[in-house]
Amino acid sequence: MPAVMKESGKEITGVRKAAILLLSLPEEAAAEILKRLDRDSVEEVTKEIASLENVSMEVSNKVVEEFYNLALAQSYAEQGGLLLAKKLLEKSLPKEEAEHIMEQIEQTVNATPFSFLQKAESDNLLTFIQDEHPQTIALILSHLHPDKASEILAGLNQDKQLEVVMRIARMEHTNPEVIREVEKGLESRLSDIVSQTFEKAGGVETVAEILNLADRATEKAILEQLEESDPELVEEIRKLMFVFEDINLVDDRGIQTVLKEVDNADLALALKTASDELKEKIFRNMSERAAAMIKDEMEFMGPVKLSDVEMAQQKIVDIVRRLDDAGEIVIAGRGGTGDIVV
Repeated sequence: MPAVMKESGKEITGVRKAAILLLSLPEEAAAEILKRLDRDSVEEVTKEIASLENVSMEVSNKVVEEFYNLALAQSYAEQGGLLLAKKLLEKSLPKEEAEHIMEQIEQTVNATPFSFLQKAESDNLLTFIQDEHPQTIALILSHLHPDKASEILAGLNQDKQLEVVMRIARMEHTNPEVIREVEKGLESRLSDIVSQTFEKAGGVETVAEILNLADRATEKAILEQLEESDPELVEEIRKLMFVFEDINLVDDRGIQTVLKEVDNADLALALKTASDELKEKIFRNMSERAAAMIKDEMEFMGPVKLSDVEMAQQKIVDIVRRLDDAGEIVIAGRGGTGDIVV
């Protein structure tokens, strides 16, 4: 495979490769990838998918192969560093192709602020940054993986937790000079740094993702305190914390509990854009007759407004959140599962 992939004599853009890859994957896998992209990227890739026509099998296979090799190299880099990734790739791929993939990996690594903190133990990192200014902590947590960020957030005292969350939520584009200055201050005490580029960090989405992975006690304490000063922000965070497809994380008994409170018309509307996996789970926890009625209603419903579907989904999400808060259902993957007694 050449270093620059071409189609009909023209270089294939990254967005087009992404569109081709998604169309080459099973529907559920493609949906999972789209869920992890920001809204602008989803819109851009979706438009490209809509415009795709007659992609050859050769080009499709090359795109999938490049993605696989890139993911493999990224895994090597995370486990043993760039040098190991390069050595392993050169053993399995032509030199030119290995160099091309390594260039992409290096660009990714060098474009990630605070990447040198990713491998640090959460306890050590908490000790290291807990006395920093809340704005500095907010900047660091915005660039860490949500798993690690939630662990560190839980370890801060309550006053600082609230301050940090508010700063992350209101953070948008950060001046690269500020990032570099913070990194330089950390460099002499912890690790090497990499050159950075201007990027978007923080925002309400980041807060929602971090709190989604925090234990329930931490989440509840932070949101209750935050609601006193900014209830609108809390509502915005809560809407992003648990989305309709996350109902897949509720066990069968919980699904049955939720369905008792859901209006059939809302359910039929909400399932219009749901994944096959979620539909199957919902129908599996209903009687055959009830499931058949919902399917018939969906079939004869005809075209509906996306805003109406989203409104119906939000109603059901609100029910799930309320039952979760009341301890009547369990959402897999949330903190605090150690308190469950079977």
